[in-house]
Parts: sequence; structure tokens; C-alpha cells
Amino acid sequence: MNAKLLGFFSGFPTRCFTDDIANVLRRELNVRKSLVFVSSNPDNYAQNDADAYGMHKMFVEKDMPFDKYFVIDDRTKASDAANLICDASCIFLMGGNATRQFKLMREKGLLNEIRQSSAVILGVSAGAMNMGGSVVDIYESPIPYDGLEFMNITIKAHYPFENENLLKALQQVSMEHPICLMADESAVFVWRETVSQMGEIYWMDKGNISLLTQMQLEQMRKRG
Repeated sequence: MNAKLLGFFSGFPTRCFTDDIANVLRRELNVRKSLVFVSSNPDNYAQNDADAYGMHKMFVEKDMPFDKYFVIDDRTKASDAANLICDASCIFLMGGNATRQFKLMREKGLLNEIRQSSAVILGVSAGAMNMGGSVVDIYESPIPYDGLEFMNITIKAHYPFENENLLKALQQVSMEHPICLMADESAVFVWRETVSQMGEIYWMDKGNISLLTQMQLEQMRKRG
């Protein structure tokens, strides 16, 4: 792991970091030159610009402004995207459509650039899912695909779900493939030597749901 810090988030419905999460980010983001967002809806430029503004504002409101911020989407040339990732103090994979985000990163040639980055790397919802070892989403990717593989983890955000059919479908997947269920305002943080969790996070295995333990979290952390 080259990244200074990895952060996996489910979502922030109030559009604000919790104080505990902000404290971790503030400590690790002592250099804030460039914040680079990676879109999960690459052709929706107006929405991407609005979301990037709003998400940077979340940092500003917790006394973590960046000198500048950018969003990578279909408008961004591959060479420019690579330079942005290379120069980033923080890379933030946005929420939305996981498969479209992963396709964007692959088409722009960014997968290895992101894997090798020494920046702080964060992901929310779809972005957090793509940071894991495998990615499954009943609507977008019912068959798991390999993610960025920062952890040996499969994440599903926004638990508990309003859609009971989604829960049942995920329980079926979990018969062979355990899933980490993250409630909003929860976080998994990974450093080179340790890993921690905040908020409500659950473990679904063979249809059964229980609280995620520190031991399970440690087992999913990649070494080296």
C-alpha cells in the first residue's frame, strides 16, 4: 500500500463529515494542494461540477480547504487525468454508478496510477465499493468484478436498505461471497500499519448479518 491513508465511506446525507471522521482527515491531510474527484457519472458534467463543489465545501466547513480541486470525467483527456492523479494530495472517488466509474478509470488508464499513488485516497458509496477487492451491486454488477483491491473487502453502502428485495438478493450473493454492509456516516480507515472503523458497519455471511469485528477487519487488510 502506497497511499498515506485509505478512507471508505457509505454516505453523508447531511452533506457534512462527522466530527470523528473530520478529525482523522484533518490529521492526515496536512498538505492540501490538490483535491481530485473521480466521477461515477462521467457524462453528466453539470452534476459533476455541482457535486465537486459541494464535496469540497464539506472539507472547507471542517477547516480543510484545498488550494484547488478538479473532477475527472469524460471531458478529461487521459494524459491530463494521469497528471491530476500524480499531483493529487487527495483522490476522492465519488458516489453514483460503480461500474461506470470503474470503466472511466480503466479507459483513462488510471487504475495503476491510483493504486500506486501516495496520496490520501477516499471513496464514498460507489467509490468505496470500487476501492475493494471485488465489487458487487445487484443492479449494476450482480457478478462480482475486481476492484482497485486496496482491501480484500466487498462493500455495499447505505445499509439498512429500503428495498427488501435488494437485501434478499445480497443475502443470496453472501452464501458464497461475504459482504460488508456500511451504514451512512460510517467509515473504514486504513493506514500502512493499522485499520479502524467508525459508525455502524455489519458483516453479511451466508445470509446472516452481524456487527463487523475488528478481527474480521484486520483479516481484510492487505499487507505490504
